[in-house]
Amino acid sequence: MGNADADALLSSDPLALLIGMLLDQQIPMETAFAGPKKLAERLATFDAATITAMDPDEFAALCAQPPAVHRFPGAMAKRIQALCQHLEENYDGKADAVWTQGSPDGREILKRLKTLPGYGDQKARIFLALLGKQLKIDATGWREAAGDYGQDGARRSIADVVDDQTLQEVRDFKRQMKAAKKK
Repeated sequence: MGNADADALLSSDPLALLIGMLLDQQIPMETAFAGPKKLAERLATFDAATITAMDPDEFAALCAQPPAVHRFPGAMAKRIQALCQHLEENYDGKADAVWTQGSPDGREILKRLKTLPGYGDQKARIFLALLGKQLKIDATGWREAAGDYGQDGARRSIADVVDDQTLQEVRDFKRQMKAAKKK
């Protein structure tokens, strides 16, 4: 999303991708998805075990360090640690196991995503669409499970962003949705 180093981390590290999606609320998408790179630069080791083991106050301070990983760094620090704790307890700390362990279909992946701290139904569907559209996961029924976000050619979410033009199209769609809610 414009930051080559952050984009490379998101492409190569499933934990970074999950955290970026977690941070994607109430801030611009570029800021949210740059958050994992900020964390990776500040931590000696960027993995679920390290983040889980950190003192919550120290981790919150690390998230708040300028530039902060989110406009609400304390609240997001708690969510990130809860997410990492969940990954440690349920997936041996391996973020991609959420969508690979046992070769799940789209409905199962969606179910697993919904159990992640900080992931509600909509965020889970968007992330599933991101997995299908961007990472090309081979999970039967992922489009159906992702709902409208799984539509081919849609411009609804981060799952549809591949360049500056599609980013603008997604922003325009979100703006239209906000305007429609106000009516």
